[in-house]
Amino acid sequence: MSDRKIPAAALWALGLTQIIGYGTLYYSFSILVPSIALEFAWPEQWVFGALSASLLVGGLFAPTAGRWADRFGAGRVMTFGSAAAAAALVACAAAPGRVTFVLALVAMELASAFVLYSAAFVAIVQIGGAKALRSITHLTLIAGFASTLFWPLTAALHEYLTWREVYLVFAVINLAICLPIHAWLARLSRRTGESASATPAAIGPAGGPVAFTPRDRSRVFLLMLGGFAVEGFVLSSILVHMVPLTAALGLGSAGLVVTTLFGPSQVASRLINMLFGSRLAQSWLAVIGATLLPLGLVVLLATTPSVPGAVAFVILFGLGSGLASIVGGTLPLELFGRERYGARLGWVTAARQFSSALAPFALAMAMAGMGVQPSLWLTAGVGMLGILAFSAIVLIKRQPLAHDSGMLTSAN
Repeated sequence: MSDRKIPAAALWALGLTQIIGYGTLYYSFSILVPSIALEFAWPEQWVFGALSASLLVGGLFAPTAGRWADRFGAGRVMTFGSAAAAAALVACAAAPGRVTFVLALVAMELASAFVLYSAAFVAIVQIGGAKALRSITHLTLIAGFASTLFWPLTAALHEYLTWREVYLVFAVINLAICLPIHAWLARLSRRTGESASATPAAIGPAGGPVAFTPRDRSRVFLLMLGGFAVEGFVLSSILVHMVPLTAALGLGSAGLVVTTLFGPSQVASRLINMLFGSRLAQSWLAVIGATLLPLGLVVLLATTPSVPGAVAFVILFGLGSGLASIVGGTLPLELFGRERYGARLGWVTAARQFSSALAPFALAMAMAGMGVQPSLWLTAGVGMLGILAFSAIVLIKRQPLAHDSGMLTSAN
C-alpha cells in the first residue's frame, strides 16, 4: 500500500458533511418531535417508535450500501446519498399525514446509510491508504460536535420556523454544502484509486498484516458483530433514558446538569486516542471501550444517589462511547484490511442499528417490570458480553496461524 494520506482539506470537508448529516438526519429529530406529534395528533412515544422502525429498515440496507461503496466508490455513493437525504427531508416536510411521514422517515434513514460514518470511513480508506486509521480518528473528533451544534441550531430555527420549514432548510443545506463536497471527494478518490498500489490483507497498528485461518476469520467476524451489537444496545438504552434515569435514582435536578458532561467526555476520548493511542492495537481499544460502558453503570449503581458517582458514570460512559465510534471504523480495517471493507462496515452498522433500535423499548419494559436498579444491573451484565467478545478477538489474534495442512507457524 502506498503511504499516501487523505488531504487535510478533504478530511475537514468530510467532517463538515458528517456534522451536517448527523445534525439534520438524526439529532434534530428529538427537538422537532413535540411539534410533529402535536400536528399529527400522535403521542410522542409513537413518533419515536416510528424512528426506531426506520432505524431497523436502515440497518437492513446498510450492508448493501457498504457493497455499493466498495464497488462504485464511497464518494459517488455519498453524492447520491446527499441528494437522497435532501429529497427525504423534503418528503418529511411535505408529508400530509402519519403514514406518509413514516414513509419519508424510512427514506431518511435509508439515505443516512449512504452519507454517515460507514460511507465516510470507506471514503477515507479509499483515499487515505495506510494513514486511514489515524484519519478515521480525526474524523470522529470533528463529527463529535454534531449534537453540540445542531441541538441549539435546530431549537433556534424552530423559534421562527415550523418543523416543516426547518426540514426544508436542512434539505437545502444538504444540497448546497454536502453534495458538492461529496462530488469532489468522488473525483479525488477516483484519481487516488488509479494510482493505488496493491493492498495487503489487513492493516495492523504498525502497518503489518493480520493473518487468520478461514475458520478463525469467520469466528472473528461474528465476534466483532456481536461485540458491536452489545455496545449499540447498552449505549442506546442508556442514552435515550439518561435524564429520567438520573431522576429516578434520586439525583434530582443535579442529574440534568451531570448528563451535560457526556458530550465533552465523548470528544475527549477521541482526542486522547488521537494523541496517545496510535501505537495501541484497535482490538485492545475495542476491549477498553467495551469495558468503560458497564464499568460506568456499576459505578453509578454502587454510589447512587451520590452526585460525584453520577459524574464518574457519565464521564466513563462518554469515554466508552467515543472509543466505540472510533473502533467501529478502525477495527474491521485492522482485522480484515481494505478488501470488501465497505461491505463489512455495513454489517457492523446493521448490527449496531438493530440493537440500538430495540434497546430503549427493552430497557423501558425491564424498568416497568423489574424496577430501575435491577434493570441497570442487567444492562451492565449485557455489557460484559461485549468485553468477552472483543477479548476473544484479542486471544484469537495472538494464536499461531494454523495452515490448511495442519502445520502451525510461530507468529514471530
